[in-house]
Amino acid sequence: AFGVIADIQYADAEDGYDFGGHRRRYYRHSLNLLRDAVEAWAAERPPLAFVLQLGDSIDGLNAQSGEAEDALEQVLAALGRLPVPVHHTWGNHEFYNFSRARLVHTRLNSRPAGAMAGPPAGDCHAYHFSPAAQFRVVVLDAYDLSILGREPDSPCYQESLRLLREKNPNDNLNSPAGLKEPRFVEFNGGFSQAQLDWFNEVLKFSDENQEKVVVM
Repeated sequence: AFGVIADIQYADAEDGYDFGGHRRRYYRHSLNLLRDAVEAWAAERPPLAFVLQLGDSIDGLNAQSGEAEDALEQVLAALGRLPVPVHHTWGNHEFYNFSRARLVHTRLNSRPAGAMAGPPAGDCHAYHFSPAAQFRVVVLDAYDLSILGREPDSPCYQESLRLLREKNPNDNLNSPAGLKEPRFVEFNGGFSQAQLDWFNEVLKFSDENQEKVVVM
């Protein structure tokens, strides 16, 4: 058994709304919900083997207030009460607060020491591990190809921006208005070919070894 949580989006801020202005966001209260989840997971019998945190652990509001480091520490402290590994993916809100170079040196870089090697790019946060016989978890980096978290002069940034402008003619690249493929917006990301090739090799290995696979 394992736990799953997504979109904690914690910030020490009053309630607000999402990008579209429709869904209410309970920024401060989300930390209480996370603590409730941790308490419930800790009480599970038999114990959980691990937890998957699916990204957006803190909200982009923290970047505006200068509270990103503190907010992340509070979220990680709550998750740190668990006696099992927590595996993190990186969402757009992580990149609103931190550069990719900084994330590599935080506890959101959850690649375990014994994890199998990831894709060729050293800063790609993708790996896989086997928590039990004939069972494998693959953690993918969905912002491998993105302008978020990248330096503007980097090849990945330039390639991502070229693709965005090719697919999205809007002045605001976060707007999907009028797009045939509305996923091509700045707050989304994608997979490089190198990561896809690596992922294919992992799946071939699992297929040959009759493993069940969970993709995160």
